[in-house]
Amino acid sequence: MQRGDLVRPFPPAQRRPGNGSISRPTADWEQRYRRTVIVGDTVATAVVVFTIGNFFGVRDAADWHEKWNILAVGTELLVVGSLAASRSWAPGVLGQGAEEFRRLSRSLFMATVVLALGGIATTSRNVKLWIFVAMPMIVVVTMVARYLLRLWLHRQRKEGRCLRPVLAAGSPETVRDLIARTRRFPHLGWRVDGVCTGDGLGFGGDGLDVDGVAVVGRLADVADHVRRDGYRVVAVTPDPHWSPHRLQRLAWNLEGSEAEMVVAPVLMEVAGPRLHVDAVLGIPLLRVSMPVFTGGHRVVKAVVDRLGAAFLLLLFAPLMVLVALLVLVDSRGGAVYRQRRVGKDGREFTIVKFRTMVAGAHGDRAGLAALNEGAGLLFKVRRDPRVTRVGSVLRRYSIDELPQLFNVLAGSMSLVGPRPPLPEESAAYGPDIRRRLLVKPGLTGLWQISGRSDLPWEEAVRLDLRYVEDWSLALDAVILWKTLRAVLHGHGAY
Repeated sequence: MQRGDLVRPFPPAQRRPGNGSISRPTADWEQRYRRTVIVGDTVATAVVVFTIGNFFGVRDAADWHEKWNILAVGTELLVVGSLAASRSWAPGVLGQGAEEFRRLSRSLFMATVVLALGGIATTSRNVKLWIFVAMPMIVVVTMVARYLLRLWLHRQRKEGRCLRPVLAAGSPETVRDLIARTRRFPHLGWRVDGVCTGDGLGFGGDGLDVDGVAVVGRLADVADHVRRDGYRVVAVTPDPHWSPHRLQRLAWNLEGSEAEMVVAPVLMEVAGPRLHVDAVLGIPLLRVSMPVFTGGHRVVKAVVDRLGAAFLLLLFAPLMVLVALLVLVDSRGGAVYRQRRVGKDGREFTIVKFRTMVAGAHGDRAGLAALNEGAGLLFKVRRDPRVTRVGSVLRRYSIDELPQLFNVLAGSMSLVGPRPPLPEESAAYGPDIRRRLLVKPGLTGLWQISGRSDLPWEEAVRLDLRYVEDWSLALDAVILWKTLRAVLHGHGAY
């Protein structure tokens, strides 16, 4: 087999006329998407400004329109200027991760502060309307617009469009892991089109590809391949070849190209607010701060948990009454099922759920051991004969878990956290897995928005540990937002 015989599932490269070198079509979708975001933010701000002015202006003094024009134009320019100054439109942050929304919220907060200081300096009474009404509305409208654009972009990426071509450079083992992750999560926008390894070969020293992606050369030639083939990202994965000097030389050689260099340290799965880059004596160091299990942020989380649980209980009270009646009518037994679970620091508590199985179902578990489809320590049967007709619907849409809001209100659970294990599961935990018990279990978590019961045991554990290690209020907000979509789709719930 020759290198040219490999069939790639992506559009082929094209030759530049005259020099025989290979180039990929320019990814102009990035610029179009960036321009769309800029126009969206500008129009959203203008719509809010216009709406506020017309709604409140009719009731004000005759000189309102003159003052409104000044404040309207000033607010528009201030918001747009803040977005530009905070690099909220940088191509590297658009369409993925929480950094896009962090920069957006930070820039809008900065604009609000400047607007407030301007109002104090000019002793303008009208500025209060813009600070307390217009700016919050601008935040909501721009956030929603950005989210809708991101949904569109993610749909395009799942269909194989709007992807950034990546050259992976490292050992075959670490490159294969990167390829698997990019294929599993296409919404992140990476597509590995080429691989460079130490000897220019794949596994076993004679392979010409890694998981279907062609090996295009050696690690020493990465920069040449980037300039010739037009890769947008160079993903450097661990390999003995990569010394500090060689990485620095690669970064220098990539200067002037459109490629972004990304280095995966793969020391531990830590990210988010705990990971910092410091320069000490001219040496770039990754500083990993300790996980936060106490302090002000945890107090805020506890307050949000209780207030959120109280609000949701009031909101879903009619539905919960209806579900309780349906459970009672469908089969014999109580409407609520109580079960012992293990919470923070290994303390047991009683969890409450709507009953989804026939009475006495727990005693029949031993007889269904041969049907167990759960991974690791989990016991799951996709078509469990003990589940009632109403129970199957409740499980599919996670309605059976609504009574756990009382556990959140009581403080034994959180709105977001690891899955609460059974005592027999917890007793079998090793030292690593027991780190899940450092925080309160959650009504939802990374495990629920990532596949729930369809997840392998190792992946479920990895997600729970990732949450424990990288927890933040922003991560909680993202999980709560994505939980709604996971519940509506009902994937992995049985």
